[in-house]
Amino acid sequence: MTTHSSNIYGPYQYPEKLIPLMILNALDGAPLPIYGTGKNVRDWLFIDDHSRALRLVAEQGTVGRIYPIGAGEEKANLEVVEAICTLLDRARPRDDGWSYREQITFVEDRPGHDWR
Repeated sequence: MTTHSSNIYGPYQYPEKLIPLMILNALDGAPLPIYGTGKNVRDWLFIDDHSRALRLVAEQGTVGRIYPIGAGEEKANLEVVEAICTLLDRARPRDDGWSYREQITFVEDRPGHDWR
């Protein structure tokens, strides 16, 4: 059996991945780098949901089949970062009163970076 998954997020994720990187950089007052225009779209799946799906495939799947695992929660990278900023603005406001969105910076996209 084979599974193909969405982007997974959750506790203990590598700090260079989008969600933890944005949270850590925001709280450190560092730039929030977003590739290109931030319109790259990803489906986001919480790790616990992914784990449940893997167990279901292992217990009820058919050998030789391929199972896509996703949440149906496609969001542009910029939309994800803006949501993180909004949550941090409420939970841990910056000392200067500005939004964490002020830290968003757009950086050159990686060559060959996919949009979906």
